[in-house]
Amino acid sequence: MTDPVPGPARGRQLSAYAAHFTRTDPRLGAFAVRGVDPLTDAALLHRWVTHPKASFWLMQGDSLTDVERAYMAIAAADHHDAYLGLHNGVPAFLIERYDPAHVELKGLYAAEPGDTGMHFLVDPEPARPLHGFTRAVLTTVMEFLFSDPAVRRVVVEPDVRNTAVHALNEAVGFRVVEKLAKPEKEALLSVCTRADFTAATGGGAR
Repeated sequence: MTDPVPGPARGRQLSAYAAHFTRTDPRLGAFAVRGVDPLTDAALLHRWVTHPKASFWLMQGDSLTDVERAYMAIAAADHHDAYLGLHNGVPAFLIERYDPAHVELKGLYAAEPGDTGMHFLVDPEPARPLHGFTRAVLTTVMEFLFSDPAVRRVVVEPDVRNTAVHALNEAVGFRVVEKLAKPEKEALLSVCTRADFTAATGGGAR
């Protein structure tokens, strides 16, 4: 379930709206999504984004203050917002949602109405690792994004070297479009429509 939240596709300020989404995975249990509180959540996010396993997040050397400021800037942004994902009530993953026509990919690809961009990061040191957990997280992220009826496609631009996330993206319906040269990395532009997601997962967004 989800509360109505204007998404990037509607061209409105994202951070001004609270969001809450829940999904029950038949094997792994309850997932939920809420907005990031830049101050309350900063210590947790700092631990995640600076972990060696999170190198593709590009925040390895950031201090706690740097992380607070980064997520305060996202909270104040017109085309970018951040959410904390919970698994059975425990913080377990981070989502950043953005309008790719204005953030990250502005001028680098042919944006279409209804596009929304996404990054996600799973807790790099979970208390109890679970088989298939990252795919369940990505499925939750995609269902959350498509819960906004204005969203027609999800757009991602992972580092070309991040082969693990490429495989996950393909598993939920993403199709590679092209390689892009960004200032911070060489990226693999990929898109996933509602139909592609539904076909790949056997359900999900309608």
